Amino acid sequence: MGYHEWKSCIEACLECASTCNYCASSCTREPDVEMMAECIRLDMECAAVCYAAAQLMSLGIDSAKQLCKLCAEICNDCGTECGKHHSEHCQKCAEACLHCAQECLKIAS
Repeated sequence: MGYHEWKSCIEACLECASTCNYCASSCTREPDVEMMAECIRLDMECAAVCYAAAQLMSLGIDSAKQLCKLCAEICNDCGTECGKHHSEHCQKCAEACLHCAQECLKIAS
């Protein structure tokens, strides 16, 4: 497997990472930032693992499958947390995370 076979997952990871970064940044401007701390933490963690997974898949490295499994777990956690908040940026982030998790699970299996 390589780039062409993993392209939809790579794109989902990159979209998720950028959406998570935007969400984390937007959460810092919420009235109750302390309430958003877990969301911000998971956004940053999710973005980091998504970028790493996309990079390994782009290189065509077989170990990308293992990272995709971890990425799916973190994306699910982030999507669940973001889904708890009603702001538009959190809802968009939850959608991107859950989509990315589905794509990553296809690679991991």
